[in-house]
Amino acid sequence: MTLLIFGRTGQVATELARIAPAGAVFLGRDQADLADPAACAAAIRAHRPAAVINAAAWTAVDKAETAEAAATVVNGDAPGAMARECAALGVPLVHISTDYVFDGAGTAPFAPGHPTAPLGAYGRSKLAGEQAVRAAGGAHVILRTSWVFSAHGSNFLKTMLRLGATRETLTVVADQIGGPTPARAIAGACLTIANHLTAHPQDGGTHHFAGAPDVSWADFAREIMAQAGLACTIADIPSSAYPTPARRPANSRLDCTGLAAFGLARPDWRAAVHTALHDLGAIP
Repeated sequence: MTLLIFGRTGQVATELARIAPAGAVFLGRDQADLADPAACAAAIRAHRPAAVINAAAWTAVDKAETAEAAATVVNGDAPGAMARECAALGVPLVHISTDYVFDGAGTAPFAPGHPTAPLGAYGRSKLAGEQAVRAAGGAHVILRTSWVFSAHGSNFLKTMLRLGATRETLTVVADQIGGPTPARAIAGACLTIANHLTAHPQDGGTHHFAGAPDVSWADFAREIMAQAGLACTIADIPSSAYPTPARRPANSRLDCTGLAAFGLARPDWRAAVHTALHDLGAIP
């Protein structure tokens, strides 16, 4: 299967590069900048792949608050252009989205069909992308995920590892709950779904994919410290004690039961923390 992947250096794209089939084409910003949606559509026309995975996005959540128009072009207009071109060519599209499309209310896991209500600009931009992909009418899966981490790029695990090596105590938010999700598992899920859609295009829709078990950021940090053998103590704080330009959902739990249709299950993030720490050379 000829696979076209938007993204090259992000966490998921980096993991896709490890496991994608021979001949897969990765488009970085220099070849298909999501700030230019027409160029993304043109790239699909030029390569005429069997399937497309969009693993590129504007991920600077706080910066989006002051640059919503730019974030919406990347996260909304570009996926829409991809989806319309894919629909015209009869090519399935796998598009990665986020828990930030929800308002984070309550404690129950959000089902894929739950009403969306983003709290900020980043969530609104990602929701715009979802709506554009659906409106294109082609075979697609929108895969919402949360709290992505890996040995690559900038993420919570790497921040905790760096700070935990030099601090005796760190304060970490304890009233936001979600499923940390290994980028490696997301990459594998995207490939599985892309393969499935090429044979069964009618099985598209919106699905959730998040690591298990659900946990607070503070407890996530404690597990990182424990596995890395760091003595740094984690002190719980409320979100109000760590203000950020963008509001974060308090409840990022995602109902992932629909993944069974693709033979997928929630990955254990604790095992993935061990793998990432090993990849980073933090543990043997």
